[in-house]
Amino acid sequence: MAAMAAVVKPSVPLAAVDPLRGAPRVTIALAARQSLYHLPLTLAEHLGYFRQAGISVEWLAHESGAKALGSVLQGQADVVAGAFEHLFGLQHKGLNYQAFVQMGRTPQVSLGVASRLDLRSVMGLKGARLGITSLDSSTHWMACQWLLQNGLLPEDVVFVEVGSSAAVVDALRNGTIDALCNPDPVMHWLEQKNEIRVMGEARTLMSTRKLMGGQVPGACLLARTDFLQRQSDVAQALTDAVVHALKWLQTAGLTDILKTVPAQHWLGDRATYLGAFAKLRESYALDGLIAGDAVLNAWRAHTRLPNSLSSARLPLERTYTNTFAAKSKSRFAA
Repeated sequence: MAAMAAVVKPSVPLAAVDPLRGAPRVTIALAARQSLYHLPLTLAEHLGYFRQAGISVEWLAHESGAKALGSVLQGQADVVAGAFEHLFGLQHKGLNYQAFVQMGRTPQVSLGVASRLDLRSVMGLKGARLGITSLDSSTHWMACQWLLQNGLLPEDVVFVEVGSSAAVVDALRNGTIDALCNPDPVMHWLEQKNEIRVMGEARTLMSTRKLMGGQVPGACLLARTDFLQRQSDVAQALTDAVVHALKWLQTAGLTDILKTVPAQHWLGDRATYLGAFAKLRESYALDGLIAGDAVLNAWRAHTRLPNSLSSARLPLERTYTNTFAAKSKSRFAA
């Protein structure tokens, strides 16, 4: 458990140790701060790409994507790093938010059942207590997708909000939950320790297409449309830093990853961390651009969920913009 405790130990944001005098400061809200889900942001920070772009970043960490989004809605942060699907609910409520740079090409989460239970399929989860970061977060939506794919309904399980920190492991070990949906490296770490059996994963492009019916956008940076218009220089700087990190990631070796990512992200086991990264490597975006067909597939998958917005007619083209990513792509072309 000492190793897992590192999950909740926050890394010191660059802005706090070496702020740029006179540089714009932007606050990014996110969950699972030290997870591989946010690896492009970690790289952009520790490779100095935010500084190179002329901005100072402050991190606002939360236990789930829904809570991170809530802090942006309340004006506590400027940008949220999280699942693209949040935009469907925002647009439905008449809130003009857009994704402006893509970091992941898959949801990057897995569903696993406690090894202490004799369950061999997702169908066996009926009546089980299923741990998620929180309701209306990516882990919740993805868990529902696996349940539906296997003939169950979301109401066939009891969802338990466990966040994305060390409490996840405690909940699994003490029997508070029977199964868990979370990002890596936590899921891979638990799998390697034989504490869970993975029943479903959306790490690779192939597994994601199989579950979601096609390609979908994963983690993105999201902000109010008027912020993107008023603070276009800041949005461009953020996008430049992320796309720069994505380009670096394409040719980085495992040693490069270990040299750049702080040790507290490794869960006390660098081999397991690298094993988790290897499973996810192809899931990272290549150039930050968001594909329209991927957005449409994500919308179709989202409408399968109970109490979804299936009857709503959303202008999907308003959920994202490639204006900033297109410029960044040209700047960091190989």
